[in-house]
Amino acid sequence: MLQTSGTGLYLHLPSFDCPAPYCGTTVPATGAAGRRTARTSPLLFAALRLSSESMSAPAIPPPSLGLLALEGRAGFELAALLPALPLLERGPRGDGHPVLVLPGFLASDQSTRALRWFLRRRGYHAHPWRLGRNLGPTPELIQGLGQRFVAVRDRHQRKVSLVGWSLGGIYARELARRFPDDVRQVITLASPFRDTTATNVARLFRLTRAGRAPMPHDPDTHARLRTPPPVPISCLYSRTDGIVAWRSCLEEEGPRRENIEIRCSHLGMGHHPAALYIIADRLAQPEDAWQPYSPGRWDRLVRAAG
Repeated sequence: MLQTSGTGLYLHLPSFDCPAPYCGTTVPATGAAGRRTARTSPLLFAALRLSSESMSAPAIPPPSLGLLALEGRAGFELAALLPALPLLERGPRGDGHPVLVLPGFLASDQSTRALRWFLRRRGYHAHPWRLGRNLGPTPELIQGLGQRFVAVRDRHQRKVSLVGWSLGGIYARELARRFPDDVRQVITLASPFRDTTATNVARLFRLTRAGRAPMPHDPDTHARLRTPPPVPISCLYSRTDGIVAWRSCLEEEGPRRENIEIRCSHLGMGHHPAALYIIADRLAQPEDAWQPYSPGRWDRLVRAAG
């Protein structure tokens, strides 16, 4: 929504960091004169900025058509979950802290049902995002996601872990950037935060039914998305991913950052037995005592079962 003031034209956008009552954030539109409010939606504000800088990292090519064809194995990976349950039950149990699970682009809470069911069996309060189908970071979605996070945090009065699949992982990273003191850790599943164009569904990713780009593609946004959030983060990826380029899912090395490889499809990562085991292991770590993942005997068995 556009509005005018004595100092120029402003664009009214919702924001991740809007406190209750959940108001919008007013920022200058491109070319406007006058002041700028400091707290804005990081994704949408970046889209308004004009930059003459070129991309600092080379473009990453999308997966081959051969890998894309292999995405059909996602159904078999879901079927492998049932026989793998006895092994998964031997994995670490949780401490009951809340986990907010975010779906991928064009997906809804239906896609994360198996993951949330498993996390509840391991002792966590696993929450859906309840925002319908993920059509990209529209103003309405960004405002709703901030509200949803605050609601989960306030309900449990504990830090929240975030698990995001594909585009949902990018949302999780941005939430952690905005609420670093309230996020316990972030786990991304095949999330192309290094290059959101390195995908075989780039046309769908760039153009929603609303006719607008769901993810800004300017250099400033790319640089921000690649910057690690200030919380522990585990990035799961697959070299056989047929939807997004696996190199676009890799985090930079750091004391509280890690990349963990799984052999699975993109569409099956959210319910693949190996992914579930690793997610349970990561979430089970004591708060403020994060350590990198160390594969053990059960990990090898679960990977073989999947």
